[in-house]
Amino acid sequence: MASQPPALGVLVREPDGFSVWSGPPYPPGSAPPLRLPKAACSAAYFSSDGSRLLATVASASATVYDCRTLSVVRLFELPGLLAAALSPTGAFLQTFQKSSSPQEKNVTVWHVDTATPLYQHYQKNMSKATWPMVQFSADESVACRMMTNEIQFFDPKDFTKGFVYKIRMPGIAAMQLASAPGSHVAGFVPEAKGIPASVQIFSCDKNAQSQAVARRSFFRCSTVQFHWNKGSTGLLVLAQADVDKTNQSYYGETKLNYLTTDRAFEGIVPLKKDGPVHDVQWSHSGSEFAVVYGFMPARATIFNKKCNPLLELGEGPYNTIRWNPKGRFIVLAGFGNLPGDMAFWDYSEKKLVGKTKAECSVTSEWSPDGRHFMTATTAPRLQIDNCIKIFDHNGSLQFKKMFEKLYQADWKPEAPERFGDIADLTTALVSIKIEEKQVSAQGSKSAQTSSKAPTNIAAKPTAYRPPHSKNSADVQDKLFGGLASTGGEMSKNALRNKKRREKQKEKKAAEGSGAPDDN
Repeated sequence: MASQPPALGVLVREPDGFSVWSGPPYPPGSAPPLRLPKAACSAAYFSSDGSRLLATVASASATVYDCRTLSVVRLFELPGLLAAALSPTGAFLQTFQKSSSPQEKNVTVWHVDTATPLYQHYQKNMSKATWPMVQFSADESVACRMMTNEIQFFDPKDFTKGFVYKIRMPGIAAMQLASAPGSHVAGFVPEAKGIPASVQIFSCDKNAQSQAVARRSFFRCSTVQFHWNKGSTGLLVLAQADVDKTNQSYYGETKLNYLTTDRAFEGIVPLKKDGPVHDVQWSHSGSEFAVVYGFMPARATIFNKKCNPLLELGEGPYNTIRWNPKGRFIVLAGFGNLPGDMAFWDYSEKKLVGKTKAECSVTSEWSPDGRHFMTATTAPRLQIDNCIKIFDHNGSLQFKKMFEKLYQADWKPEAPERFGDIADLTTALVSIKIEEKQVSAQGSKSAQTSSKAPTNIAAKPTAYRPPHSKNSADVQDKLFGGLASTGGEMSKNALRNKKRREKQKEKKAAEGSGAPDDN
């Protein structure tokens, strides 16, 4: 007998605290059931495996919940708390507190179940790029941190030993440990004194750390983003420069590099359009990755692990890509300063299954079962029209809830393997849609034969289009998500001007024909 799939959950945080909802589907017109009533907090996060939930109150405390029972596992009283993070399975808690002197160790790794401090050190400051200080692999068998000119490794079973071995990397500014499995670690060294920036990959095996497994150097790079695949065999490096020397982009220059741990590929991903790289994401299997890139209308392409293009998803007003955990459906979206168009693709069938809009969305993500796609408009990015929208895998809106102010909306993580496939559901939905289309088509045909439409109805005039845009209808259609006017009817002003020009031509022609008679 197949095991019952886990229930979906949604974390919702508002100004007065957070709550946990039961996941969709929701009956029409009903409110989502509450699994955990609202509790005060300033931040809340799930562990990567969804087993535990962390809720913090700034400068005061951190509370860890068991996600199965939603009971409190441990409450930590932490004066001056600035940041906290759970390890992937929720066994360890990292905290960063205010410190008045270097002698006061302000970064602590706690064992959650026993509330025991396992490791402490002093850190002057922290940033989004360097937090959490200690990085864990998905199974928590590997733990490491970045220090000046080196990467230090710990024994997660005994943090009291301190670091047990290290990798020397002079000038290191960022690092990322591969999580599934934690077999490799990547480090970034920015350019300095004419020496190009570089990304190096090292093995996490203590006996195989003498040389880099892979290396890539490049100029014009100030920061990088690392994207490891599942299996830890490939690494995508998005290199970003603050200034674009070609003066094509105000926001700087981006290049997407790809490195493999077996050195089969080390170089730039071959993109067919100039412009920035907006987003990149690996499939759940780790065998393909998707990229949205280029000046608007942006282009989307799927590549395999050998960096060969597999599928072109076309062009449009997109800057976001989300691959569902089951690997079948892909969403292309245009959020931020774009109008919110979303295109839902069936990757297995290589076809577009639906289009819709989610204006002003700030966050977006697939549910762990791959059947639902949630977007959220949140503060402080947007102070009005805060809401949560949940769409089906084909883009149909299933649920919407407005908030006076919403700070966060996240799915509770679960392993996608614990959920069934979507094939049966998709087949059923497609058959229903085909039947509906056939019925509506038959109805429209009968209506056309029984009644004749009047022929003198004037078409609605379209917006005026300047002369320089007459040859760019296809580009405008892509830019505005298919909403740009493409009709051939002229506006009233254009029609008036046309008549005036025709009269002037007739007048000049009459004057020209009458001139010889006068002579």
